[in-house]
Amino acid sequence: MLSARTRIAARAADLKSLWCGLRTRIRDFKSKSVTGIISLVVPITFRSSQFGFATPFGELRKVGTTLVAVALLAAPAAGCFQPMYAAHTDGTPDLREKLMGVEIPPVDKPNASREARIGVEIRNALAFKLYGNATGMPPTHRLVLRFQTTRSSLMVSVDTGLPTSENFAIDAQYNLIDLATNKSVMTGTTFSHVSYDMPGSYQRFARSRALRDAEDRAGEEIAENIKTRLASFFTAGS
Repeated sequence: MLSARTRIAARAADLKSLWCGLRTRIRDFKSKSVTGIISLVVPITFRSSQFGFATPFGELRKVGTTLVAVALLAAPAAGCFQPMYAAHTDGTPDLREKLMGVEIPPVDKPNASREARIGVEIRNALAFKLYGNATGMPPTHRLVLRFQTTRSSLMVSVDTGLPTSENFAIDAQYNLIDLATNKSVMTGTTFSHVSYDMPGSYQRFARSRALRDAEDRAGEEIAENIKTRLASFFTAGS
């Protein structure tokens, strides 16, 4: 059993180590500093049990004190967090303005084909997500989109041999071009797989309507994925 003086000395060493670490971490005000503070503070709360003088109530009280200390020490770092879509006060373009400068040309698909209709759905959904309406600002970038679609049967009726559930997939590739230099600044791929049921394999209209609904849902997901990637590019620059 350690003496009281040894336990107090160990506790003091922990607190000194904590303070030195916090002084270094608070200086840079980076987002990861909160995680660093927690990694320093929380282990000390439970380390006292190793010296045999912590009680359940005392341990609980230390946990509460530690959490309060973490909140107070992390407060100065809150200024480094900025909402992604917040307006800039320094006059530089914010994310919304950058997204509104992305031109989306029509997808190159044969006219009157099923994939041409899907291309229109993806383009319309993406335009609304980027602009909030049908048109944006004078373009600074062009987004070139290509995609392929596939269908596969998931379940087949043992009575008729016809599918009762199918899967529809879109695999898309996109290329963001800077109009000032006419060079590609970002490329990427995304996909969406959705399933749909057919209420009666012989009901052709119901089957066609179910497929169209799956196409629209997949196109909406593709547009959301591309919009998220564009927001990340214009925010982080990569």
